[in-house]
Amino acid sequence: MGAYGQAINRYNPDTALTVVIDKDVIKSARAGLYVEDFINEIVNDTSFYEAFRDMKKYNFTAENTVLTYDNQNIVNGKIYRKILHQNATTNKMMYLINQTSGKLYKRNGNYQLYTLEMFDYIFTNAYNTGFSTSSSKTTSAKVSKNGNYKDKLKTLIFSPGKPITGIPFIASKTQIFDKDMRKNYNYSFASGIYLDSIPIYRFKVVVNPDISDWTKNGIMIKELTTIFDKRNFQILGRYIDMKMDNFAFSFDVQMNIEMSYINKVLLPTKISYHGNWDIPFKKPENASFLVVHKGYTLLTQK
Repeated sequence: MGAYGQAINRYNPDTALTVVIDKDVIKSARAGLYVEDFINEIVNDTSFYEAFRDMKKYNFTAENTVLTYDNQNIVNGKIYRKILHQNATTNKMMYLINQTSGKLYKRNGNYQLYTLEMFDYIFTNAYNTGFSTSSSKTTSAKVSKNGNYKDKLKTLIFSPGKPITGIPFIASKTQIFDKDMRKNYNYSFASGIYLDSIPIYRFKVVVNPDISDWTKNGIMIKELTTIFDKRNFQILGRYIDMKMDNFAFSFDVQMNIEMSYINKVLLPTKISYHGNWDIPFKKPENASFLVVHKGYTLLTQK
């Protein structure tokens, strides 16, 4: 992990690290599969998010480690939590370990970094926060601006390829499968093994290296890698690499989500993230986190 106050390597969230490729890149028509098959599944899939919603049917333990960094990439804040989620009656969280150090909070008790607030909202309490596969207007006038942005980020994580309205300079850049965007990307898929035992296809969408530098710089999603179970085409994992640098803001973010079958039910088991954000008139943010879920136990049905 590296000690507090030292420069360390942040979590590498690349899904590919859990995949062993057993065949070269498969050409489009082989095995009756086409690039369009993968794109349609990504755009229309809801099971990936439903796996998060299904966590409320289980008791489980989450281990969360969050690190924040200064502008020299030195750790200046750390959170380690081990949380028992007990969902028999209400979604109750019992903190088995809750350790913090460094510059994490404001005087009023709120997080100093917006990244940490987003982390808590989206992942610590994932199954209790609302999400719609529709990326249109928010359903409640009472939702704060920050809350609205959080829900839009959920759309990007759980339903990539859909437009996200209401965020300046970003809305159209998320539609990477739109006909006008496709020329900027290369698509490939390969056969492999996921988590040592599950036969999968790995579908990668990466920026076309032959496009101009000016065009590359305007592309937000640099890579989207999705892992599909060969047996049922279910999505098992997702890695996304996003970068943007313009007069409004700059960011460099990588995130990975991994699923596992627990008694034949797909549930989240590992989430990792690291990213830098720089927004005018706000302090630059640099943080990473690792979330591991263990010990899923199905609640007794009454």
